[in-house]
Amino acid sequence: MLSETGSLRQTGGQKLARVVFDAESIARRVRELGCEITEAYPEGELLVLGLLKGSFIFLSDLVRRIDRPLQVDFLVAASYGAGTMSSGSVRLLYDPETKLEGKHILLVEDIIDTGKTLNRLITLLRERSPQSLEICALLHKHIAEHLEQEAAFLGFDAPKAFLVGYGLDHAENFRHLPYIASLT
Repeated sequence: MLSETGSLRQTGGQKLARVVFDAESIARRVRELGCEITEAYPEGELLVLGLLKGSFIFLSDLVRRIDRPLQVDFLVAASYGAGTMSSGSVRLLYDPETKLEGKHILLVEDIIDTGKTLNRLITLLRERSPQSLEICALLHKHIAEHLEQEAAFLGFDAPKAFLVGYGLDHAENFRHLPYIASLT
């Protein structure tokens, strides 16, 4: 692994090139996002809906920084497999059991890349008549050509590199890193 001080190791044949966002910067931005979200939702039922698996660390840190009552549920969609490019095919593997109608829905995403997964989910969630539907993304690469809805809450603009750590993976590796790094 690449420590935040710069030493390099590898996992599963993949090397980390550099730390893109360190743990301290991520923690600071998550605190700020929690305050922004708290202010944006002064009343009503708020459901924070995490897109697994990539968002789980970000979502757990984020909900502890939102100072208001909320509920949490998850979606599971797949589009990458073991590659570093989206396959273009989005499969919904787990659909939330929580009733969405009439609630403020905050969809929490780890990274907005091609936008294909996000577009599919936005369409699905709108059909369930929420009071509002917004996106909170930790990272945004700004490469999606036809994004149906931009993130209302954004952690960081991201480079176009393949990123891992803080929940993001490559073939299920690197999620545990407390920072975000790029692969070589």
